[in-house]
Amino acid sequence: MKKICSLLLIIAVSFQLKAETGYDLWLRYQPLQNQTVLTTYRQQISGITLGGNAETMKIIGEELQHGLSAMLQKKITVTNKSSSTASLIAATGISPLLAGTEVKKLLAQTGEEGFIILSQNINGQKRIIISGNTDKAVLYGAFHFLRLIQTEQAIHNLQVVSVPKVKLRMLNHWDNMNRTVERGYAGFSLWNWHTLPGYIDPRYIDYARANASIGINGTVLTNVNANATILTKNYLEKVKALADAFRPYGIKVYLTARFSAPIEIGGLKTADPLDEKVRQWWKDKVKEIYQYVPDFGGFVVKANSEGQPGPQDYKRSHTDGANMLAEAVAPFNGIIMWRAFVYSAEKNVDRHKQAYDEFVPLDGSFNKNVMVQVKNGAIDFMPREPFHPLFGAMPKTPLMMEFQVTQEYLGQATNLVYLGPLFKECLEADTYTNGKGSTVAKVLDGSFNKAQTLTGITGVANIGNDINWCGHPFAQANWYAMGRLAWDHSLSAERIAEEWLRMTYSNHPAFLQTASKLMMESRETYVQYSNPIGLHHIMGTGHHYGPAPWVSNLNRPDWNPVYYHKADSIGIGFNRTATGSNALEQYHPEARKIWENMNTCEEKNLLWFHHVPWTFKMKSGRNLWDELCFNYYTGAEKVKTMQQAWAGLEPYVDKQRHDQVRMLLNVQYDEAIWWRNACLLYFQTFSKKPIPANYPQPDKTLEYYKSLRFPLAPGN
Repeated sequence: MKKICSLLLIIAVSFQLKAETGYDLWLRYQPLQNQTVLTTYRQQISGITLGGNAETMKIIGEELQHGLSAMLQKKITVTNKSSSTASLIAATGISPLLAGTEVKKLLAQTGEEGFIILSQNINGQKRIIISGNTDKAVLYGAFHFLRLIQTEQAIHNLQVVSVPKVKLRMLNHWDNMNRTVERGYAGFSLWNWHTLPGYIDPRYIDYARANASIGINGTVLTNVNANATILTKNYLEKVKALADAFRPYGIKVYLTARFSAPIEIGGLKTADPLDEKVRQWWKDKVKEIYQYVPDFGGFVVKANSEGQPGPQDYKRSHTDGANMLAEAVAPFNGIIMWRAFVYSAEKNVDRHKQAYDEFVPLDGSFNKNVMVQVKNGAIDFMPREPFHPLFGAMPKTPLMMEFQVTQEYLGQATNLVYLGPLFKECLEADTYTNGKGSTVAKVLDGSFNKAQTLTGITGVANIGNDINWCGHPFAQANWYAMGRLAWDHSLSAERIAEEWLRMTYSNHPAFLQTASKLMMESRETYVQYSNPIGLHHIMGTGHHYGPAPWVSNLNRPDWNPVYYHKADSIGIGFNRTATGSNALEQYHPEARKIWENMNTCEEKNLLWFHHVPWTFKMKSGRNLWDELCFNYYTGAEKVKTMQQAWAGLEPYVDKQRHDQVRMLLNVQYDEAIWWRNACLLYFQTFSKKPIPANYPQPDKTLEYYKSLRFPLAPGN
């Protein structure tokens, strides 16, 4: 009888679920299914009083009304006058609607963007107050309150004080003006420059809503491999239209500056940053931009990297280039984010070392409105990468974290890989620069330099015009996680995953237990079947899709996978100790201790820092070759476990989204086998050791895998 009842319950749940495309992201506002929670909320929330009529305040009222009415299945009214029936007050500052003393005390802690959510008795009536010192702060508070309802949290005695850890919380769109997206795996660019400025796609507003809901306050509209055309009058009118649409949601727009723009669109013969005509050209251009967009945020610049023009073309320094642009935007409170991703084919030095070598000598020489934007690791957004040695090495220069949200090296849009653990692994890494506990996060948020006014975290966006925004349904979680961690880097990856699952799929405990575990293990699973034990940069040429550790024919040594794994008859791995490239010297001595001895090095980074003999004994007791086989086979088998776990969640997920993830997990399993077989067959040519007989042997040859071609892979 019990089994029959359970079956009936599953059938009933499945019958109620409507097909969803994923377009609504984590802002679905579905009716709450837990009747006890629903009844409690309905008793506690009767109406909303807004403290103002500004555009952002109207948006707050609409969002709260729409979200609460849908979730509570009752009409929630909104008024701009104090009402005895309204249980929720959303107001900016010490509004006449609010009791003053306690609110004033809490608001003093919140700055320009922080908010409070407070349970308080006003005139004998229980009220929930959402307030901040600005309208956008109240907007952030409103979304936080909606999140509490969506995730079924208690709201009867609230005292929330939430302040962002860093000032700039941004997305970098690598979107080209023809609507292709570099490293984009979710369709074309959101920005339809052809129909702007006349047509404001409603999707632009939904994009702004989604970002505001997780505290993102800036967006870089254009690719770091920049096109100077964006700075022309015709396109600045289009940029203005987007800026106007985003402004009520607290989002500033930024652009990428092509360093050679004075030549390409300005008619000058040089872009030398010390040339007075060039400097004046940029000042005039910036003044023009601010006439269109009064709150324009500034520029992101990729210079002298991967063929991009820059100050070194004129034998000038990064400081010369950055400061020239900084002077142009300074009168308007704009900033420059100068990317540290630089490496040169002319320098015969480990690519891991080049950014450090170029930027550390410049510490303290940048203008105060310049940030150096640093990738989380020194190579290039690898599935696992030690933290970049620049973090903690430039105490006089604000550093901005650049994460990659789009899954360039992590299965692109076919693999379920939750990046919360990757982000946290970097943020919690200890640089030891100011003693034990000097985490990367503390370097970023100004903990060690109270005079530091610029702090920030940015993510390379994974957003396109696919109906579900991100291609893979679970890739939405990486956008969400980046925003939540930029607001508060102390949040755990587990908490963020559970929030996202509750808001995007279901609050059912059985669903959450399984789905959260699946997400939290997914990144480690991907590392195991692709780049285990510290292997890195062994993917296919150009498109970076799938394995190609054999590639050795590219023009630059450090574009070739063989440069990084250095497999030979002795062993495998890149020696970055004092007997090799000595990249380890760039880390603080206490950080180096974790990695410098092959016998005690973290095994997850072993081949990153050491060339290790095939016969080296690992902690498991296996030799290195057998450990490599173990990881590749275990990782691939874990994808089967993911498939089984997802199949069991069918009762809690609508058929459309469940089918999509199910099919993509089938693709992921095939790709895991591809990674496993291709890499082991290739590395076996050096180790000369057999794949242990207890594993299923590859059913295709190494030559087959070498013959695969993907000329039309997306994002290339």
